[in-house]
Amino acid sequence: MNTQARLTSTQWKASFKGYVQVTKPGIIFGNLISVAGGFLLAAKGDVDLVLMLASLVGLSLVVASGCAINNCIDRDIDAKMQRTCKRVTVTGEIPLSHVLLFGIALGVLGFGILALFTNALALLFAAIGYVVYVGIYSLYMKRNSVYGTLVGSFSGAVPPVVGYCSVTGQMDMGAVILLLMFSLWQMPHSYAIAIFRFNDYAAAKIPVLPVAEGMAKAKHHIVLYIAVFALVSTMLPLAGYTGTAFMAVTCATSLWWLTMALKGYRQDVDMPRWARQVFGFSIITITALSVTMALDFQAVSQTPLFTLVR
Repeated sequence: MNTQARLTSTQWKASFKGYVQVTKPGIIFGNLISVAGGFLLAAKGDVDLVLMLASLVGLSLVVASGCAINNCIDRDIDAKMQRTCKRVTVTGEIPLSHVLLFGIALGVLGFGILALFTNALALLFAAIGYVVYVGIYSLYMKRNSVYGTLVGSFSGAVPPVVGYCSVTGQMDMGAVILLLMFSLWQMPHSYAIAIFRFNDYAAAKIPVLPVAEGMAKAKHHIVLYIAVFALVSTMLPLAGYTGTAFMAVTCATSLWWLTMALKGYRQDVDMPRWARQVFGFSIITITALSVTMALDFQAVSQTPLFTLVR
């Protein structure tokens, strides 16, 4: 292989890696687990593999699209943060217009798959989540309001609802509980990130709660949201959607998470280390619950709050 060919190969690999990175693969993987959890909870053992694959692939592409476009929107604040200053949208390794077109293409493909294989309600939730994340959160709330995290939490809670509604085609109490549960989970998860990345957020002047209103208030909110999350997550078994295994897992993980959060009130606490622990266990918690609800489903009569004709 000559020098020119080696350079072309290296450039292609670097470009491919850059395009993958703008989609934020870690976020896509986390959403895949929650989509599968919601889907399998609703399917109750009667799994349509084509529908499941379409839901997973379609929603993953939609999430990837939102992340790519978010990278374009955030390029100025990303340049001020140590964690994000080397993103390709900041360094110019890939032209911004290329990333934007890439994000749009992913969105068109993802929404197309959802429209073709799922139903109107699943598509509607995916669209609302996308608009909230890209339009309301990324373009305005993240930069201008301490409530940006709260608004963003809704879009983060959409994936399991899309998976659930792909099967049922209706908005019932199970879908409502999932939406509330995953929204509540997002809050302490995000505040923990904001604490151990405090310097980054402060440098970029992003008004997340720890930066805008202080660490003490952020700790109070973390504890409060975990406590409410724990209560809401028990509604799935109490309403008959899951069984005793889910109840045991959610009680154990939520109690441990809450105990961990309460340690933040210690006088000698190492705040960044504590926040990383809270963040890390938040991922363990939501992964455990997603897997358990996929396996411990119960056959309940689903009373729709509303449906949309496909």
